[in-house]
Amino acid sequence: MFYLIATILLNVVISAIFKLFPKYEIDTLQAIVTNYCVCVVTGCLFMGHIPFSAEAMHSSWFPWSLGMGAAFIAIFNVIAYSTRVDGMTTTTIASKLSLVIPAILSVILYHEQVGIGKIIGILIAFPAVYLTTRVTGENNKPQALIWPILIFLGGGTLDTLTKYIQTNFLPTAADQGAYSIFCFATAGGIGVVLVGVLLLLGKTKLRWKNILAGICVGIPNYFSIYFFLRMLQGTSLQSSAAIPVLNIGILVASTLTAILLFKEKTNRLRDIGIGLSIIAILLIAFGDK
Repeated sequence: MFYLIATILLNVVISAIFKLFPKYEIDTLQAIVTNYCVCVVTGCLFMGHIPFSAEAMHSSWFPWSLGMGAAFIAIFNVIAYSTRVDGMTTTTIASKLSLVIPAILSVILYHEQVGIGKIIGILIAFPAVYLTTRVTGENNKPQALIWPILIFLGGGTLDTLTKYIQTNFLPTAADQGAYSIFCFATAGGIGVVLVGVLLLLGKTKLRWKNILAGICVGIPNYFSIYFFLRMLQGTSLQSSAAIPVLNIGILVASTLTAILLFKEKTNRLRDIGIGLSIIAILLIAFGDK
């Protein structure tokens, strides 16, 4: 339970920092790339050694870390683009509804128990996420579905693969820590190349405030991934329950933080969504008990 709560709180911290980016005119790409580099340094300091070695590169999880690292930065760019062209609400809904993919696949792949309570909870999650992320005053213009669909499929696939990799290749905390570092190193390496190309083309300029913002994100971001892996291994909840509870918990906590700290406007629909989210969490977590 500790890892579940810690992962939720760390994700809320990250969301709160991102919410400040427009106010301080932070270049998101530069901050994200810096964040990945800081994650690597944070992970090495936390583990007490640098895991980059020939032995680590021959580990069964090493190819997966490269693929997942590339997926991290690819999904980030899709989310950033979708937020620009489709709006934050559509993007958030697509991201959070992806919880249904690992929930269903966990039942199929790992033969986890599923009862009527969990099924009802997953079904309630759909309107709960939509109502909680609903923002008044946003244009209801026709939107291309390709980007939200990619986010929905990509986010759900990443969560599913993370559970698969943890189950089959990461039996110890040391493996989980090293795997996380290699994922972030891959994402950071790709990001450095992207920023380097933009600098050479004169499309961007390095600024210290972007690097500082990346440092602020990077430290909690490393532990959010590390604790997520620890949660999947040690939680009393099955993954078909843990991942949906985590995603909805992040959504509810982030929404409450935005309302209380950033004075975001709320309305009856959003309040209903928060209430439904709490009900969904309880049903998914304890519906089979």
